[in-house]
Amino acid sequence: MEIILLRHGKAEDHGHPLGDAARALVEKGRVQSRAAARLLMAADLLPEIVLTSPLTRARQTADEFCTQASMPGPVVQHWLACGVDPETIAAELGAFTDFKRVAIVGHEPDFSTFVQWSLGALGGTIDFKKGAIACLQLTPPSRHGTLRYLAPPRLIGN
Repeated sequence: MEIILLRHGKAEDHGHPLGDAARALVEKGRVQSRAAARLLMAADLLPEIVLTSPLTRARQTADEFCTQASMPGPVVQHWLACGVDPETIAAELGAFTDFKRVAIVGHEPDFSTFVQWSLGALGGTIDFKKGAIACLQLTPPSRHGTLRYLAPPRLIGN
């Protein structure tokens, strides 16, 4: 299966009065989310399903993405909240192997760690910017994947 990783877009600064989970996207983050959808639409690479972290900024990223792509809304997955380890991501994605292409919307350093783990790369070798997209060819729960593409925000049009 192809796993598309979309890091949430630019959000409010840290220090939100309701805590980190309540930080919302700023306009640039909304633009990043829509641009990611347009890029994948143009390349005919849209996912069949979008899974998202429950944190506000990730849910808003997924909502903007799905709306732009005219897709059904995202499915909230609590395991995608900040701090998920690569083994958990692979194991949880095992429930979605009926899909050819799945997108997950989440956070750093979770995504760079997952990509590194899947590729057998050393830590610090992946820099996953806000609004970036990566795609792995991976059959969960296997840890051996192939990087299909990595698009930083500046190439997506953000």
